[in-house]
Amino acid sequence: MPLTLAWIGRFSARHRLVVVLAWLVALFALTGVLVSGGSSDESASASIPDTRASQAMAVMNEQFPSDQPERSPGSLQLVLQTAGGASVTDPGVRSQIDDVLGAAAAVADVVTVSDPFDSSNPFVSVDKSTVVSTLTFAAMDDDQQHAAYDAVVAVAENAPGTLEAEVGGQLFEPATSVGGIGEIAGILVAFVVLFLTFGSLLAAGANMLVALSGVAVGTVGVLAYGTISPIEPTTITLGTMLGLAVGIDYSLFILTRFRAELRAGHTIESAVARAVGTAGTAVVFAGLTVIIALAGLSVVGISFITDMGMGGAFGVLVAVLMSLTLLPVLMRTLGLRALPRKERHIAAGVPAVGSHTDGEKHRSGAFFAAWVGFLVRRPVISIVAGIGVLLLVAIPMLGMKTAQNVPGGLDPSSTQRHAYDLIVEEFGGIQSPLMVIAEGEGAATNTAAVQSQLAELDGVQSVDPGVISADGTAALFRLVPTGGPIDESTENLVDEIRDRADIAPGVHLEVTGESAIGIDMDGALHQALIKYVVVIVLLSFVLLTIMFRSLLVPLIATLGYLLSVGAAFGGSVAVFQWGWLDAIIPAPQGDPMLSVLPIILVGVLFGLAMDYQVFLVSRIQEMHSRGLSPKDAVVSGFKTSGPVLVAAAAIMVFVFAGFATSTMAVAASIAFGLVVGVIADAFIIRMVLMPAMLALLGKSAWWLPRWLDKIIPDLDVEGRALDDHSDAESEESSEQRSVLVP
Repeated sequence: MPLTLAWIGRFSARHRLVVVLAWLVALFALTGVLVSGGSSDESASASIPDTRASQAMAVMNEQFPSDQPERSPGSLQLVLQTAGGASVTDPGVRSQIDDVLGAAAAVADVVTVSDPFDSSNPFVSVDKSTVVSTLTFAAMDDDQQHAAYDAVVAVAENAPGTLEAEVGGQLFEPATSVGGIGEIAGILVAFVVLFLTFGSLLAAGANMLVALSGVAVGTVGVLAYGTISPIEPTTITLGTMLGLAVGIDYSLFILTRFRAELRAGHTIESAVARAVGTAGTAVVFAGLTVIIALAGLSVVGISFITDMGMGGAFGVLVAVLMSLTLLPVLMRTLGLRALPRKERHIAAGVPAVGSHTDGEKHRSGAFFAAWVGFLVRRPVISIVAGIGVLLLVAIPMLGMKTAQNVPGGLDPSSTQRHAYDLIVEEFGGIQSPLMVIAEGEGAATNTAAVQSQLAELDGVQSVDPGVISADGTAALFRLVPTGGPIDESTENLVDEIRDRADIAPGVHLEVTGESAIGIDMDGALHQALIKYVVVIVLLSFVLLTIMFRSLLVPLIATLGYLLSVGAAFGGSVAVFQWGWLDAIIPAPQGDPMLSVLPIILVGVLFGLAMDYQVFLVSRIQEMHSRGLSPKDAVVSGFKTSGPVLVAAAAIMVFVFAGFATSTMAVAASIAFGLVVGVIADAFIIRMVLMPAMLALLGKSAWWLPRWLDKIIPDLDVEGRALDDHSDAESEESSEQRSVLVP
C-alpha cells in the first residue's frame, strides 16, 4: 500500500492541473444533478416495519380505513387553566374564558373555535380547572401561517392574569439552526490551531482549503442524493460535521509528514510521495474504519439512520480522497513555503541522509517529552488516574433514558410544550391514544367484555366502545392512557395489553398508535445497539490486529474505546437530560435522550477512536521496528506524534463544539457527545492510557502467535517498502555516478 499511495501522491504532484480539473468536474456534475433533480416529494421514514405496533398499524389501516385517528395540520389547541383553584364554571371565570375564545375567533383565517363546554363533546378537566379549545384554520400560505400562529400566541399572552393560557400544536415546521455563528467560530478556531501548529499561514490555509473543498463536494453529493430519496436535515449536518473534522485532521497528518520529509532533506516531489505513502497509509486505514462503522448503521433497518450513516460515510470518503490527491497538489505548489520562514533555507541545504525522523526528534517540545517521561516512569498511577476520570464522567450514563421522539415539541420552555404538558396532566394521554385491535371469530361478539377488561388495567383513563370492522372479524378500541407517550406507565400498559393478548375466547389483541410505535422503536434500537456494539468491538479488534500485528494493542485500544463511549454517554445525559450547561447549549434540554443518539455516537466514535489509535501507535510501532526498545519507542513515537495528535483532537473538539450550538436537538446532542468522546479518547485514552500501557507491557505489547503472524496480511504501516525503494534508488544512482565519474 505505501508504494501505491506514494505513486498517487507523486502523480498528483506532477499533474496538478489534471487533479484540480477532475475535482471541479465532479463538483459541477453533482451540482448539475442537484439543480436538475429538484427535491423528493416523500419524507424520510422513521419507522421499523417489523415491530408489533407497526404490523398492527398495517392491520388497522386495512380493516378500518376510515377510522384512523387524524389531526388536522391546520389546527391549534388553546389550553386555559385557572389559578388558585378556581373553577372554570364560575361565572366570572367562564366570562374570561369566553372573552379569550372570542379574541381567538377574531384572528384572521380562523374558521372554527370549539366550545369546551359543549355538552355533546366537552373538553373540561375533572377538577374543573382546565379547558381546551381547538382552533381550525383555512388554507394558508407560509406567511399567513406564521402570522396566524403569532396572533393566537398574542391572544394567549394577553389573557387575564387569573388564567394560564398556552397554545398547543403547530401550523408549520419550526425553523431550526443547523449552521450559524457557532459553526463559523469553530472553523475559525480550528484555523488558528492549524496556524499555531504549522507556524505558517500558507500551510494552515492549504490544510483548511482541502478540508473545505471536501465539505463542498460531500455536501453537494448528499444533497444530490436527496433529489432521489428523501433525507433529513440531520443527514446533511452529520456529513458536513464529520467531513470537515476528518478532512482537517487527515490533511494535517499528511502535511505534517511532508514538512518532516522536507526537514530531512528530501526533494519536494520525493517529500510529497513519502508523506502520502507513509501518513497516507494511516489516513486510508483510519478513513476506512470510519466509513465501515458509519455504513454499518444500516443494520438498524431505519431509513433515516441509514441515510445519516451513509451521508457521513460519503463525507469521510471524499475527505480521504481529497487528502490523497488535492493535498499533494498544494504541497507541491507550496514546496519549502510549507515550512516556517526561518526553516526554509535550512531544509533546502540539508542532505537526505538518515532517518526522516531525525529533524523531528530534535524539535520535540519539552512539554511532551516531560509528559511521556512521566507516563513511562509511573505507568500504574497514570492508568488508574485515567480510568478513574473516565468512569467518573460516565456515571450519569446509568440514569440514561431514551425515547423515539419528544411529544409536544422539542423545546420544554415553549408554549407548545407547556400546552402539551397541561393536557397530559389534566386529561392523561388523550393527545396520543393507544389503538387496540381485537381480531378473531369472537371479536364482534365480545366487544363489551374486551372494553370492560381493558378499562380495568392499570394506567388506563378511558376506553371507547369498540368499532366493528366491515367483515366482522375485528374490533377497534380507542384507549386513553393516564400518562403521556414517553411515560413509564404507558410503556407498562402496552406490555400488559400484550401479555393479556388472549383476553377473551376467540379474541387476540394487538396495540398500535404513535405511542406504541415509538415504544417499540425505542426497544428495537436498544437491541440493535447491543448487536452493533458487539460487531464494532469485534471489527475493531480484527482491524487493529491486522494493522499492528499484535493482540494486546488491539485489546487495550478496544477497551479504551468503550470507556470513551461511556464518557460520551455520561456527558450527554448530564447536559441534555439533566439540563447542565443550559446557559451555553441552546438546544432544548430536560427530556429523555433521543433513541438514535447512542447508536450514532457508538458508530462515529469508533471511527474517530481508530483514527487516534492509528496515528499515535503507528508512529510508536515504526520506532520499535527501527530497533528502539519498547519504552524508547513509546517516548520517541509519542514526542513525534503527540503534538500533532493534540492539534488534531483540538480541531475536532472546536468543530464539533460549533455544531453543538445548533438549536436542532439531534444535531446538537450528537455534536456534544462527540466533543466529550473526542476529549476522552484523544486526551485520556490515547495520550495517557495507551502510552502508559505500552510502557508497562514492554515487548509483550507486540506479541503475536507465530501461526497468526503467517495468516494476517502485512500492511506495512511503518513504510518499510518506501525505505527499501529509496535505498534501491540511491544504490542505482550511486552505480550510475561511479560509471560516469572516472
